[in-house]
Amino acid sequence: MRIAGTSIPSEKRLIIALRYIVGVGPHRAKLICEKAKLDESIRVKDLSTAQEEKLRKALDDFGFVLESELRREVSQNVKRLQDIGSYRGFRHRRRLPVRGQRTKTNSRTKRGKRVAIAGKKKVTK
Repeated sequence: MRIAGTSIPSEKRLIIALRYIVGVGPHRAKLICEKAKLDESIRVKDLSTAQEEKLRKALDDFGFVLESELRREVSQNVKRLQDIGSYRGFRHRRRLPVRGQRTKTNSRTKRGKRVAIAGKKKVTK
């Protein structure tokens, strides 16, 4: 089944499957199920067409920013920070941690694989 431009898995429970939509987490998935008056534990494959329509209507009524709109909004916010030359924009540009995390010993995924220093000897016993 496709909702908001995303294929959601049919074998999973509804409350879990809704989280595959970008911008929908555990809390919003619960709110959507309550608004559509659907059981959270029902499997997606067991939904009738009327229930699917209720679900789509509930998503539209909330007015959440989802999927491509959300991605576009986030990328525009990052671009704005870079354009105004803020510290956060600078960190984004250099692909380093933005929120004050230490980088001397951590953030290997951001900085890449360790580089060996030439001429450094290993300690032998």
